[in-house]
Amino acid sequence: MDDGSDDGTKELLKKINRRKYNINKILFKKKNSGKGSSIRVAQKFINGKYVIIQDADLEYDPQDYKKIIDKFKSNSSIQCVYGSRVMGAGKRIRPKKIIFIFTIFANKLLTLISNLLNSQNLTDAHTCYKAFRTDIFKKIKLERDGFDFCPEITSKISNIGIKIYEVPISYHARTYEDGKKIKLKDAFLALYTLIKNK
Repeated sequence: MDDGSDDGTKELLKKINRRKYNINKILFKKKNSGKGSSIRVAQKFINGKYVIIQDADLEYDPQDYKKIIDKFKSNSSIQCVYGSRVMGAGKRIRPKKIIFIFTIFANKLLTLISNLLNSQNLTDAHTCYKAFRTDIFKKIKLERDGFDFCPEITSKISNIGIKIYEVPISYHARTYEDGKKIKLKDAFLALYTLIKNK
């Protein structure tokens, strides 16, 4: 999915050999409308047994897909797996910026609130790496357009009684100079979304 980017992603995707990489479909949006909006559009086209959310900026390492899929395979009853940046193993590279310290604090606080509201025991509720059994994910009615997709899906999965499992993942944090887009307002939107969906 290209969300109306202007950094050359669209041109690159058009050149990809879809057969070589086993890509069923590439979607292009004319206008950037947010992470949640893109996921909602893509939701209709998902096939296969599992779906994993991946941001294009590669703060998260696709080599960790194996850990996530292995978790599903370890127990046929597992329906949802999150990749945790907080758990023990996994390489973490973090920029030494005060804004990143604030981001860590906000994530910990929002994870605590999410756990209390959703009766989960997560270490990293707002991770990008959220994976689901496709049949479950396609039944969830998504509404949020931005980064608040994360608390929305966690709440809605929890509301239907699904336990979320975690595996440790690698993480290479970007700074705003690198193009990171999440802002303070997104923390308040996350909190609003958590409360709204209870």
